[in-house]
Amino acid sequence: MKLIPKWADFEHIDTWIFDLDNTLYPAHSNLFAKIDKKMGEFVSDFLGVGLSEAKTVQKKYFHEHGTTLNGLMQNHGMDPKEFLDYVHDIDVTDLATAPQLSTALEELQGRKIIFTNGSHYHATNVASQLGIDHHFDHIFDIVAADYRPKPDMSVYEKLVQELEINPKKAVLFEDMAKNLAPAREMGMTTVWLPNEEHWSHETAEEGHIQHSTDNLAQWLRSLLNDRAVSQV
Repeated sequence: MKLIPKWADFEHIDTWIFDLDNTLYPAHSNLFAKIDKKMGEFVSDFLGVGLSEAKTVQKKYFHEHGTTLNGLMQNHGMDPKEFLDYVHDIDVTDLATAPQLSTALEELQGRKIIFTNGSHYHATNVASQLGIDHHFDHIFDIVAADYRPKPDMSVYEKLVQELEINPKKAVLFEDMAKNLAPAREMGMTTVWLPNEEHWSHETAEEGHIQHSTDNLAQWLRSLLNDRAVSQV
């Protein structure tokens, strides 16, 4: 996989698709830890079990069903709205704004889309705090996906059909390697933002990752700088 981007690999792109959590903001900000904690609390209350057992169930469903939400729906018939409203009711004010990322997004030509297993509210809340919400043309959230999480191929198919995306002219940025596999199969360009969690690395060696970076803003700036050089 390539660590230093070259504009020649992206000049055909007209749609820039970004995962939200641990992608548009760095994993070390620990914002997702707040959501993780709320999920444990919800599972504990919903199933009437202690927090330790709830955490075990939470992680089991995440690995077996793609998201804890999907596991609760499949195994317990849970209403997803109550879950989403609770786990995404978090304080994001300690999340640093992202002026460098905002500038880079402004300079990118084409549509920009947030594609998340979270809710529309959560995506808007986070993007607004980062100061980048105005750059995005659309948010395709878990509700739009009929509550089927990435990497379910049907979700990617619905995304490209509803938003009229040509996969061969699109790029997906993701922190979870396995979520890039369906995108690559469809013909999208893939960019991986790994973090220290083991689930970020699942399937990373299977050949579907083309580019990788640990800093999205810097990577985009490098790409745009190469564009400027190539156009001289």
